[in-house]
Amino acid sequence: MSTHGRAAEVERALRTAPAHALPETLTAVLGRELPRIRRARLLVNDYHSRVLLPVEPFLPVPARPAGGEPAAPIWIRGSAAGRAFVSRRAVVAPGPAERPGPPDGAGAADGDGAGAAVFVPVTARGERLGVLEFETSGGAWDDAGLTALEEIGALFGSALRVAWNHTDRYERARRSQRLTLAAELQWQLLPGHACAGDGYSLAGHLEPAYSIGGDNFDWSAEHDHLALTVTNGSGTGIQAALLTSLTVGALRNARRSGADIGEQASLANDMVHVRYGGREFTETLVMRIDLADGVVHVIDAGSPRILRLRGAEVTRIPLEQQLPLGMFPDTEYRPQRFRLEPGDRLVIVSDGVFSARSARGEFGTHALEQATRRSRLQDAAEVPLTLVTELIEHHEGADLADDAVVVCLDWHRPGARPAAERE
Repeated sequence: MSTHGRAAEVERALRTAPAHALPETLTAVLGRELPRIRRARLLVNDYHSRVLLPVEPFLPVPARPAGGEPAAPIWIRGSAAGRAFVSRRAVVAPGPAERPGPPDGAGAADGDGAGAAVFVPVTARGERLGVLEFETSGGAWDDAGLTALEEIGALFGSALRVAWNHTDRYERARRSQRLTLAAELQWQLLPGHACAGDGYSLAGHLEPAYSIGGDNFDWSAEHDHLALTVTNGSGTGIQAALLTSLTVGALRNARRSGADIGEQASLANDMVHVRYGGREFTETLVMRIDLADGVVHVIDAGSPRILRLRGAEVTRIPLEQQLPLGMFPDTEYRPQRFRLEPGDRLVIVSDGVFSARSARGEFGTHALEQATRRSRLQDAAEVPLTLVTELIEHHEGADLADDAVVVCLDWHRPGARPAAERE
C-alpha cells in the first residue's frame, strides 16, 4: 500500500477508536499495514518534562509475572527516546528496546541484533505530547520509511490531543507522583504546553510542577493575532489556585466576547474585586500580538517581566506598571505598544523566577538575562525548561519556595514556518 493510503488507514482507525484505546488501535492497524513493526508503546512526558513515562500495558501485552513492576521511566536527557522528543524527528537505536536510566550517560539501547527500536515524536500543532516506541525487524530504515513513521506520529498526536480530555488514562500515565489539588486546577486551566503557527512558536512551563499554586499562562491563536496572558497569583495552595482560576476565566470571558485588552483587564479586575473586595489580587500581563506586523499591545498589571532577546542582546521591555487585577474597582487600564522584529524572542517570567531566593542569594535579573542569552540556539519549546532547570540548580535541587512560570515566544518572519516544522 502507498504511504498516502497507509496514513489514511491510520487516520480513519484513530478517528473511530475509543479515546482510551488509541495506542491499541494504532498497534492493530500497523500490524496490518507495516508488519515489520513487531510491537509498540506510547511514552508521555511527565509534568516536569524530565522523563518519558510508558502508557501501560506494553502493546501487545507482554507476558509478565503477576504483580510484576511497571516499566521504568526513560530520561529525556541522554536517551534515544529523549532525542526524538526534543528534536521532533524519528530516532533509530539498535536493539528492540531502550534501557531506562539516569541522564548521566545511561539510556542506551540493548543491542541484540534482532532489529531496531524506532522512536517517533508525537506532536500536535507544535505541542510535544510524547514518543511512540516501535520495536521493528527487517533491517535498516531509510529516510522515506522514517518520514512515513513521522507522519503517523503526527496523525497519532492530533488524535491523542482530542482524546486526552475524554479519558484519564493518559493523565494517569504522565504523573510520576501525585499532584496537589491546587496543581490539578492550575494544569487543567492551561491551553497546552506549546503551540506553533504561521510566524511564531510559543511554549510555557510551570514549577513546582506537582504543587504549583497561583501562577498561570493562557493563549489563543486567531487569524490575525495571538492573545497571551501570564498571571502571577497571590497566596499559596488552593486559595491561590481559585483566585487565578477566577482571573483566567474572567479574562477569557471578556476576550471571547470581543473585548479589547483594556476592556479584558478592566472586566477581570472588577470580577476579582467583587469576589475578594481588594483583599486578594493577581499580577497579570495581558498581551495581543498582531500577526501581520509584529506589533505587541500589552498591559502590565503587576509583576511578570518581559525580556527580549535580539541577536545576542537581552533587554527588558520597559513598561508602565499598572494596578494588579482586583485591587480597586473601576480601574481603567491603558495598553502600551512595542514592535517585534523577525528573529526576536520574548521570555516572560513571574516574580518566582527573577526574585527567587535561596541560601546562595537572589537568582536575580543578571542570572535571568544570562540564562536567556545562553538559550538563543534552542527551540522555543526548550527555553522554559532550560530557565527552570537553572533556577532549580540555583536552589541546589530543592523545591522552589515560590511558584514560577516561564513563557517563551519566538517571532519569525511573517509567512515563515516555525523552526520546529522546518527540515
